[in-house]
Amino acid sequence: MSTPNLQHLGQRETLRDRVREALRAAIISGELEPGVVYSAPTLGARFGVSPTPVREAMLDLVKEGLVVAQPNKGFRITEVSEQDLDNLAAVRLLIEPPTVRTCVPVIPEADFPALRELAQAIVDAVERGDLVGYIRADHVFHLTVLGYSDNRHLVDVVSDLRNQTRLLGLSPLLHSGRLGHSAAEHHALMDLIEARDAAAAEELMRRHIAHVRGLWAGGTEDAP
Repeated sequence: MSTPNLQHLGQRETLRDRVREALRAAIISGELEPGVVYSAPTLGARFGVSPTPVREAMLDLVKEGLVVAQPNKGFRITEVSEQDLDNLAAVRLLIEPPTVRTCVPVIPEADFPALRELAQAIVDAVERGDLVGYIRADHVFHLTVLGYSDNRHLVDVVSDLRNQTRLLGLSPLLHSGRLGHSAAEHHALMDLIEARDAAAAEELMRRHIAHVRGLWAGGTEDAP
């Protein structure tokens, strides 16, 4: 499993922003384990940066509830209960599939190539064995699609729900090769978007979120 190159995570972002996004993705993917305390120097060495931007980024994540500061020790990764994960998935199911359905007819054809590139970035991350990159690329793709709803508040809510999710089953899926099939679902969604098949796109999103709560979170295929 490769550590992300922070230089490639966004040229317009500050180092603190890039570190925060990398840490958030590492938490969601389970690379940073729930309940474990990590020091800023240790994480700085892991991500190839000094401890200062790590501390600053972790303080941002404290506000989001992803980590808890441990005085003189570092930061403990917040644990999320199975009930919490069920609830997060339930809310996402209420919001994302119908929103995708409304977005499909209004996405400009001229935007299809850029969306394809975002979908391919997810596949590329899997091929590199980069779970942090996968989480980040997946986040960008889905929020970009939902952005065509022209509802900033909805996108913000979904972003927060996704950030609170834990996908602890991703590493086994990566090593088994099955994560590649899941990554390819994003191209399948693009096929439906380009075909303007809103109903099928909505149904695909329902299955996609079921994967998130099920296999991707270390559960079973038919969860939640």
